[in-house]
Amino acid sequence: MSTSVSRESNPDRFEITSDGVVAGFAQFADHDGRRVFFHTEIGEEFGGQGLAGIVVEEAVTATREQGLAIVAVCSYVKKWLTKHPEHADTASPATPADLAAIDA
Repeated sequence: MSTSVSRESNPDRFEITSDGVVAGFAQFADHDGRRVFFHTEIGEEFGGQGLAGIVVEEAVTATREQGLAIVAVCSYVKKWLTKHPEHADTASPATPADLAAIDA
């Protein structure tokens, strides 16, 4: 299995492909120096392969490299961050403005 992760727009998300097929994504909204991750999804046929962890790790790493705070609204991203405390310094709790950015 060959996987790759890329950042996409419209909608803003990090996509993971498996053998050239889009297998899932971590969707986000950026505002005020913060990246709000609000949904992660892996296609049912790709379940159990660890792809959600891969796409979230790549998304968090890219977000850190851009100097943005990580706001985990998505339950999977929240769980992933608790298992990877090395990213705690860039994590930030969600604010009402963060939640409004999701709907914008």
